[in-house]
This record gives sequence, C-alpha cells and structure tokens, in this order.
Amino acid sequence: MLTRKEFIQISLETNLFFQRIMKEHLFFIQTSLPSINESEIDEANILKKSFEALLAETVIFGNCAVRNEVLQSNEIVTPFTLRAEQISSKLTGASLNMEITEAEYDLRSDPNFNYTEWLEEKICNINMRSINLLEEVINLKKKLLKSQLECKIFTTLYPLLIEHILREAELYMETLKSLQNRKLPDRTKCDDLNFWNQIMEEHAEFIDGLLDPTEEELKETAEELAETFEKILEEKCNKNNEKEILNKSLKATENIRAFKKAGTEGLLACKIRSIIIPLLGDHVLREANHYLRILKEMKN
Repeated sequence: MLTRKEFIQISLETNLFFQRIMKEHLFFIQTSLPSINESEIDEANILKKSFEALLAETVIFGNCAVRNEVLQSNEIVTPFTLRAEQISSKLTGASLNMEITEAEYDLRSDPNFNYTEWLEEKICNINMRSINLLEEVINLKKKLLKSQLECKIFTTLYPLLIEHILREAELYMETLKSLQNRKLPDRTKCDDLNFWNQIMEEHAEFIDGLLDPTEEELKETAEELAETFEKILEEKCNKNNEKEILNKSLKATENIRAFKKAGTEGLLACKIRSIIIPLLGDHVLREANHYLRILKEMKN
C-alpha cells in the first residue's frame, strides 16, 4: 500500500509525463488526417484540448511536489519542447497550449513539501478524470486503426505507429488504475524492460521510415539502433539474465537518446530532410529520457 506522499508524488510524475504524451498523440492524429475526416479531426482536437486542460491543472499541483530527478531527466519537457511546439503549430495550423510548457519550465522540487489530505483528494480526482479521458482516447485510436486496416480511412501515420501509441495509452491506464488502489502496477522489471525496449526499437524504425531517402547516414544509424533493441528483445528477459538485459538496455537507450537529441536539433534548424514534424522529434526524445531514468532507478 502506497503512503500518501508516494501516491501523490507518483501520480503527479506519471500524469506530467503521460498527459503531455497523450495530448501530442492527439495532435499527431489531428494533423495526419485529410480534411474529409472532419469528425475524427474534431474528436482528436477536443480530446487534445481536454488533456491540455488537465495537464495545466497537474502542473499547478505538481510544483514542489515532484522529485528533482524527474525534473532533471528532461522527460516532462526538454530545452527544445517550446520551440518544437511553436514550429509544429505554425506548420500545421493546429493549436497547442504553449503556456503549459512555459509553466513546466518553472517546475521545482521541494524536499520539505507538505503532502496534505486535501492534495491527495485533488490528485485522486485528476487521476479519475485522466482515466475517463483515456477511455475515449483508446477508443479513438482503436477506431482509427480498424478503419485504416480496412482501407476506410487514410492517414499519414503507420498502422504500427497507431498500435504503438495505443500500447502507451494502455500502459498509462494500467498505471493510473493501480495508483487509484494505492498500489504500483503489477509489473516485473522484465515487463518494463520489454515494453520500453520495444518502444525504442519502433521509434528507430519510424525515424528510418520518415527520413528522406537521401539521408543515408541517419537512416543507417536508425536501422542499427532498431537492430540493437531487437537483439535485446530476442534474449527473452528473465530472472537469470535481468541484470545483463538492464545493462544492455541502458547503453542502447543512451545511444538512441543521443541520436534523438541530435535529430531534434537538426529538425528545429531545418537541417534534416524528412517528413518528421519537430514536435515528434522532441516527443520521442522525452520518451527516451523517461526510460533512461527508469533504467537508472532499476540499476540503483
């Protein structure tokens, strides 16, 4: 059973990371559909704004309450997030609430913070509202995937990418439901290693597929990174090889994080030929930062 402090802290850190991830998924869906799919575009936009409203609230409650290592990991925002939002919104015409990002840059940690019963109730409410919104988001992603696979809809998102963002939403849902019962999700280290290694592998594959054919060096690096994570997954993590898998995952994630960081900088400077929107570069960089923190915590 989690203590009040643990419940509040883990809930806030989970929501600060995943609420942004979810609202960006909805931004990517919204901007990947042709105008004929007006109802789906509107649905994604409404859900995106709902998650933005929730995130704005979470940021207020999160100030001073979250751990410093989470803030320092750059998983909530990176130095590139605001610029990536500005460019991506301008290029697509789709709105993004950038005041939230500015507020997130000001987040601080306070080891003497008072985790009150009142705050516990507020966070419990935020978790519940996130769960309710997530149900709608998961349904939208499933609906889009089904329509795409039945050739009833066109989107510039790969089917695997929709499956990928669906899995992330389901992990977030599982985490929130456990937290509402004052428990951590019933997941082993191997479960988390397998989940995030697959996410990292697919990121490398997506990047490879979205780069211009002339970007041969970058494509080759992306392919090598994907193969590295694929090989780690093939080793089938278990109690006996868990430590070895952890060390390999840590090294591979440090490498892909460096690749994503350089890629995001290149996209923002318009120095990379691709069909990757800058916010997607920053988005996958944050996920690598998140996984890297998890790996370091596992190692310690």
